[in-house]
Amino acid sequence: MSQGNQRTRTNRTRFRPVTLGEIKELARVGRPTVSNWRRRHASFPAAMGGTDNKPLFDAEEVAEWLDTRPVPDAEQREDGHVPTYGDRFRAALRLRRLVALKHDGISAETLIRSALSLIADTAAGNRRAPAASGQLEQAVHELLDSTETPGAAADAVLGLAGRLESDLAMDATPAVVAELIGALVRRRVTAGEAECARPSVINLYAGTGDLLFALDRGRHGRITAMEADTLRRELLGYRLLAHGERGVELYADVAALRADGLTAADVVVVDPPFAAGERETDEDGPLSRAAEALALLGPSGTAYVVVPSWTLARQRTGVPSPNVRLREHLLIEDAVAGIVQLPRRIHPFRTGAELALLVLRRDAGPAERGLTRLVDGDRIALRTGLGQHWAECVTDALTTADLPASEEVRDIPVTAASPRGEQLLDGRSLLPAHRLASPEPGLDHFGASLDARREAAAALPALREWIGGLGIAKRESPVPHRRLDEHVRAGQLKLLPGHRIHSEDIADGGLVVVGREEMLGTLPIGRRRIAPEALADYPQAAVTERGDVLLLAEHGVRTHVDVLGGCVLLAPVQGLRITAYAQHQQQRATGGPVGGLWIGPYPLARLLAAPRNQLRSSGSLVRRVSVRDMDLPQLPPEEITELEAVLTEIDRHRTEVRRQLDALDTLAERLAAGVADGALALRRRPSR
Repeated sequence: MSQGNQRTRTNRTRFRPVTLGEIKELARVGRPTVSNWRRRHASFPAAMGGTDNKPLFDAEEVAEWLDTRPVPDAEQREDGHVPTYGDRFRAALRLRRLVALKHDGISAETLIRSALSLIADTAAGNRRAPAASGQLEQAVHELLDSTETPGAAADAVLGLAGRLESDLAMDATPAVVAELIGALVRRRVTAGEAECARPSVINLYAGTGDLLFALDRGRHGRITAMEADTLRRELLGYRLLAHGERGVELYADVAALRADGLTAADVVVVDPPFAAGERETDEDGPLSRAAEALALLGPSGTAYVVVPSWTLARQRTGVPSPNVRLREHLLIEDAVAGIVQLPRRIHPFRTGAELALLVLRRDAGPAERGLTRLVDGDRIALRTGLGQHWAECVTDALTTADLPASEEVRDIPVTAASPRGEQLLDGRSLLPAHRLASPEPGLDHFGASLDARREAAAALPALREWIGGLGIAKRESPVPHRRLDEHVRAGQLKLLPGHRIHSEDIADGGLVVVGREEMLGTLPIGRRRIAPEALADYPQAAVTERGDVLLLAEHGVRTHVDVLGGCVLLAPVQGLRITAYAQHQQQRATGGPVGGLWIGPYPLARLLAAPRNQLRSSGSLVRRVSVRDMDLPQLPPEEITELEAVLTEIDRHRTEVRRQLDALDTLAERLAAGVADGALALRRRPSR
């Protein structure tokens, strides 16, 4: 290459050359992907130097080539741009030198603070000349030269917290949550422009400003932020300077904020940092932040507070915890306008944390008084994906006056007119996933059942007459439902908890053990057992009786009717016992008068596993269904008797078909094993 060409390239290149390994890291792809790009595409940039084993490439040329490759499944931006690998590559390239400085012994917090300080000085017109040995200054100036504004450079530096393994990343508000709160505030401002054109805002526990910068600050009046942590407050100040924001007031605590005359605001936004563990018994637990936000609201004000979902899921006990007492206080004050269950694993660093958004109000309008709107944002995310459309759907669900019929949104009264009516002050979980029943949307049950009957008759000719005799009709009037917890408290059902048994006590003889593996079908029921003398070491372990329903409520609901009894349940498997079933069976066996059961084992098992209960799951890592929050339809005795007879007969036929399949599987296994070992030779007998 001539010197002239080298000089031209050097003048045009802003970043030092990159290796194939660096392209992989900066574009966030695997090494084979980069190798395939280079081998399969003639347009991939040629090496500008290096060796055959470690070629060097012009970083800008690589970025331009990656601009032509969209990131799969990436959400389109508001301006219509689809993110590309080039966007990823450039963003990481600008920060490469800053990340490398951590290896020189500079702590992540010091690095971020120093970089933001330099960027803030530049935004104020006091750009410092990089010293001869000032690697940090040089890296920051390189970042400033490659970004459009100092504010964008400051945001990029704060985005480094995760790569630098800084604790700042653990408390950052997830981008989708900040976007949702920003959309809700914008909708509120738009709706109230005639009354309050520039509403005031207080951001409690502001951190480094994730929620603050999600707001349309130009449409607000007085904007105030409170952050108790000195480092985060300093970083937020630098970030505001970098963005040219001079009107945001910073305070160290709520007392200082009140001392300055700030006692009420139109909007309060809060995403406080939460300590590890569940502080249910602490008086200053996470819900106390919601109480602080409510106390700072002015007339007709609204607060948006992010809380851990466990604060809403805990049920009331005989001696309510401080968390439950505060939750009930907010409900009694009619301060909870809405509850949004946020999608699982929404936090990039706290993947096990499940979050919810509380929408609090100072005064409820006539139409909303005494009602709280529950929105299952997790279920909406499954339908729409996490993107701008998700935020729009949740915003519409919270702010639309006339609710469409949906399993994702419902208004529930805080207190009910009748004792049996649904209400939020009943001590149960407030999570939308636990409260909102989930009938299959858009499904014609009558047509689907006729199709299923037709297919079953075609697949099982020997049972065609019996299947054809199953009468199916549409129900004219709706059926009331009753929660499982009510049946348990009324004594109609007994909940049998699973137990934890040491693996060394499980053997081949004794009582049958049923755990997660048996319920999932990984192990056949009966293979694992425990000797009675070993079971004596676990006096609290539940042993089933005939007719008990076994239940696994993880990642859906799986049920099994124990027709023999005598099984030991391993957690997380639970059991449900129909308390009147044993007496019912005894009366049938002795020929005495037989009364009708309110429900039988097979209807109980099938109704619990229906889709309306399957979708009540919550939990970030393991999706569990709250057993007590499942519900059952209240059917007349004659319908229960008919349903029990039909389901019992279906189960008998399923057992017979399964026995035939097991026999065929065993035959195929033995034949294949004999042929594989050279002991068998198969010969088909001629047909007669």
